[in-house]
Amino acid sequence: MQIVSDAGMDLSPEQAKDIHVHLVPLSFTLDGKSYRSGIDIQPDEFYQLLASTKSYPTTSQPAVGEIAEIYRRVAAEDPDILSIHISSGLSGTFNAARLAVAEVPEANVTLIDTKTLSGAEGWQVEAAYRAMKAGRSKEEILKIVQQVSDATNTVYTLATLDYLIHGGRISHLKGLLANVLDIKPLIAVEKVGGTYVQEDRARSLKKATLKITDVVGKLHAPGTKLRVQIMHAANPEGAELLKGRFNEVYDCEWLPIAPIAPVLGAHTGPGLVGAAYAAVDAYPVI
Repeated sequence: MQIVSDAGMDLSPEQAKDIHVHLVPLSFTLDGKSYRSGIDIQPDEFYQLLASTKSYPTTSQPAVGEIAEIYRRVAAEDPDILSIHISSGLSGTFNAARLAVAEVPEANVTLIDTKTLSGAEGWQVEAAYRAMKAGRSKEEILKIVQQVSDATNTVYTLATLDYLIHGGRISHLKGLLANVLDIKPLIAVEKVGGTYVQEDRARSLKKATLKITDVVGKLHAPGTKLRVQIMHAANPEGAELLKGRFNEVYDCEWLPIAPIAPVLGAHTGPGLVGAAYAAVDAYPVI
């Protein structure tokens, strides 16, 4: 078996060096030039580029034929493929992958809609890969990935709503009023449709960052042992602030802090900080 995922999945450099999967590129266009996230441009370069322009990036879902070609190439080595993708509620990638499966009959593709993105998607990919390397059956791997999905949640806040407004993720008027009042939303990813939901809000980015653990507290009591990974968009100071806050409230098992992929940052802009988290006792042992 081999694993395919996409560039909406984030792993820290420390994690990525031990995880070998095939990635569907996700692209965006900025100032008339197209980039493949994580291939043509890395996070640091991307946020420097954003700082140098007044334009907004636009993203596009991968072509069905592009994914089909990846399946063909992978199937030539092993026809059993587990294809794990960014939430269908946030991207058309999963649907493109579904259509691509029909074009590659020689491949035995099992599709997984993670109903999430970024680090939380990476956790599902990492769990699948480690279970595969441990010799688990496909049925066991699917069960483990579902356990990771069930246990894991994501919450984040961001410095500006301009990018979400431009991308049509929130209404212009609502976003405009929030920007004028300097209100920062705390956004989670719900598990049914895998879409964004606002959990709370605060009057500054620092207050919103510190309030993230209040959102976590809706699911986990203070002192709970949590598996946590902080993600950020050119905001290492915010990442460290959030890490300190988690350590005050929870007994944390830390994964390395990681930047979010440029294609995700295209929707949020710089300044985002958030976390993927799960109760350790609910997380599968592989």
